[in-house]
Amino acid sequence: MKTTILNNGVEMPMIGFGTDLANDTLPYNEVMDAAVEAGYRLFDTASIYGNQPQLGEYLKQSELQREDYFLTSKVAQTEQGYEQTLAAFKQTAKELQTDYLDLYVVHWPKFGPFFETWRALEHLYKEGHVRAIGVSNFEVHHLDRLLTQATVTPAVDQIETHPYFNQHVLHDYLGELSIQHQAWSPLGRGAVLQDPTLQTIAERYGVSVAQVILAWHTQQNVAVIPKSGNPERMKQNLTLDFKLTVKDLARINALQRGERIMGAPDENYTEDKW
Repeated sequence: MKTTILNNGVEMPMIGFGTDLANDTLPYNEVMDAAVEAGYRLFDTASIYGNQPQLGEYLKQSELQREDYFLTSKVAQTEQGYEQTLAAFKQTAKELQTDYLDLYVVHWPKFGPFFETWRALEHLYKEGHVRAIGVSNFEVHHLDRLLTQATVTPAVDQIETHPYFNQHVLHDYLGELSIQHQAWSPLGRGAVLQDPTLQTIAERYGVSVAQVILAWHTQQNVAVIPKSGNPERMKQNLTLDFKLTVKDLARINALQRGERIMGAPDENYTEDKW
């Protein structure tokens, strides 16, 4: 599997598996079995998903060794603050039945405990409890503010990214800071999959629309964490053995509409005053 080297030297798979499977019709362990069999080795969770005990038990019972997979979790809004974040990490590690995380992320920026939360992540990183620390849903002004006090630059920023919301400005800024862009909802949660331009491109390459979108991401150095409960689609999402032309990349970039699936970070938390 293709990997990327984070700004602290840690190697991370470019394609991960989103483990928030609350709405899936198959039993959790069956979905995870299919994901492991397909070849996924990055598993992304968060305390707010409520599935960490399930995932931890699954991984403990699996044949995978801890060093064989990359495990990510996130600090929820209700867990932010210095002591609160340290306690949240301890609970997360317990639920996931692991001694360390490969990546620990601030799930959404929150004004009040903003710096204290990051200070706690830096402590966990420097003490060796996490191999890398990052952020999620941080835009340019959040990163600018964070870097006024941070002693460790985030390794990753997980942000909503898909052809209808391609984050090209933030993507370039992350590149300048050597922060890995990682896309959540990389397939746009369905609507994008019906796009005629993408369907035409997919037909020409003889692949699925989802494969086209994921190739578009990864060819532009965007890591992705797609989610699927369908074993065949899981395999397809890992099979990107074709290369989009420069013209096709440009056609997909031109689909940008500025359409988010979820509201902007500062809109989601209106009690915060930036």
